[in-house]
Amino acid sequence: MIIKTTGHLSMIKKSILIKIITLKSIILFLFAGCSNGTNETAQLACSLDDPCNIRFPHVTAPSTPKGQAAALFEELAEARFPGRVTVDVYPSSQLMTDDDSLPALFAGEIQMIAISLSKFDRMTQAFQIFDLPFLFPNIEAVERFQNSDTGQNLLGTLNDRGFQGLAFWHNGMKEFSAPIPLRVPEDANGLKFRIMESDVLEEQILNMGGSPQKMALGEVYQALQTGVIDAQENTWSNIYSAKYYEVQPYIMETNHGYIGYLVAVNPDFWQSLPEDVRTGLEEVMDEVTQWGNQRAEEINLRDRAEIVASGDSEIITFSEDELAVWQQSMRPVWEIFADGIGRENIAIAQSLN
Repeated sequence: MIIKTTGHLSMIKKSILIKIITLKSIILFLFAGCSNGTNETAQLACSLDDPCNIRFPHVTAPSTPKGQAAALFEELAEARFPGRVTVDVYPSSQLMTDDDSLPALFAGEIQMIAISLSKFDRMTQAFQIFDLPFLFPNIEAVERFQNSDTGQNLLGTLNDRGFQGLAFWHNGMKEFSAPIPLRVPEDANGLKFRIMESDVLEEQILNMGGSPQKMALGEVYQALQTGVIDAQENTWSNIYSAKYYEVQPYIMETNHGYIGYLVAVNPDFWQSLPEDVRTGLEEVMDEVTQWGNQRAEEINLRDRAEIVASGDSEIITFSEDELAVWQQSMRPVWEIFADGIGRENIAIAQSLN
């Protein structure tokens, strides 16, 4: 992985943010009906004299499933096309946040993203299926759906909006953490929960009687520590790498939801690549996805064990009957979003469970 100096990184970050944080770019990003294509991306040659550079920012730590998969993509892509392709991965929000990277990709300032599926909530209701509570009982069920024809068709959902999906990357199944035990959903009444930008997740917390608070990942630890928020939901790997377990006495092992990422590129940029480079990078992406999704499960199991060993949080587990209470309580959330997501898609996901 290329090491970026602090000064150089700050200059890159400032240059990119100046270009993307304007009213014009936001309006184009939200309402454009097709990808924006620029002369800069159209002229990329990927030659020894003019290599293609792929800037790939993300918000999680290098040790997380996404961090490890992104690093492997950089390594394999540069090995496959030495001198023709360079990949610069920026983990831990070093370059920008997820919210900034969406318009940046659209505008061609970066070339690849791996953003939570929840973040596309404002552009398509199709991905809301991944936020429905207790739809997928485990990561294997998620993978079966994503590998189905229906799931693979979702990759192209946003092509005309400037985002071409290449793959789904797993983080893992979500657990709740809180300052008190949550043995039934009603125990969450009055608690302030951090959530990602998602209408489904907002409704999920409201359904529990909690107060949903949308907040960037990097702000959560301090907000929990200072009491700005009371609780959150996340995977074992994120809970461990971000040290939330240090400031959350209880973790409820509900596996109630899924965090996964859409790896996406700007369609105009991707189609501008020489065919051999584009095909080769897609093959690399397939290899990384298979490795990374398997690795994600291993990391989550490892990090759960680390949290147990720390003794800082008590992990509360549930019987099937106890989980059934949670599942039944959450079904009204499904009904609110079923028509937008597509009842047939939900039925297909259920059939693959």
